[in-house]
Amino acid sequence: VPPEKPVNITCWSKNMKDLTCKWAPGTEGETFLHTNYTLKYKRRWYGQDNTCQEYHTAGTYSCHIPKDLALFTPYEIWVEASNRLGVAVSDVVMLDILDVVTTDPPSDVHVSRVGDLEDQLSVRWSSPPALKDFLFQAKYQIQYRVEDSSEWKVVDDVGNQTSCRLAGLRPGTVYFVQVRCNPFSIYGSKKAGIWSDWSNPTAASTPRSERVAGGCDPKGGEQNTTLRRELKQFFGWVKKHAYGCSNLGIKLYDQWRVWLQKSHKTRN
Repeated sequence: VPPEKPVNITCWSKNMKDLTCKWAPGTEGETFLHTNYTLKYKRRWYGQDNTCQEYHTAGTYSCHIPKDLALFTPYEIWVEASNRLGVAVSDVVMLDILDVVTTDPPSDVHVSRVGDLEDQLSVRWSSPPALKDFLFQAKYQIQYRVEDSSEWKVVDDVGNQTSCRLAGLRPGTVYFVQVRCNPFSIYGSKKAGIWSDWSNPTAASTPRSERVAGGCDPKGGEQNTTLRRELKQFFGWVKKHAYGCSNLGIKLYDQWRVWLQKSHKTRN
């Protein structure tokens, strides 16, 4: 049978001069007859048709255009599928190179303890080289999970800084942490870029709690109940007003933790 039109064309650029695109075959794909796929592109309005030459660079249905692409110019991109019985043409995708920029994952990801604070870890990383070479900004995301779980928790409010403090963690627990990058505000582009892959997981453990299991203070029951209630209110305030990477919230939280540890040791 004749080929069906290719679908789901997606493209990305790693250096603002190249473009890699991939697509999916029609519903049936190749049916008994070998099908050739050709990716074509042109500048919108006044460009001539060009044919991509480097196929299978990002999978079976992909092609890479290494150079000679213009910025601030929308491109029309489409894929033609052909065999001995006919030709099928995909829908045309229009894009600007600046709107599909992506980078390599952040490098040099380090996760370390924050002194003796049993429920925090500090995460630091280096920006991808492309951010410095092409003078555009980026925003970051962090995801982390405990060693014995497959469920990741995502921190969205990292912004464009290259460090963050994870709080509210479990004491004496190994955590795996990953970071990824998304370029934005590239030379006036109003669209966000494309998220990079996640960095390789980096592991670190929180300090173990100093509290003694089964310990009891026969005279402090009422005081402990009051303290527990006050701590619950404080944590609620932190979560509502200073969650994530707020410097003010972290400084206040650190001061409170130091006071709590000193108070705990004094009681002991």
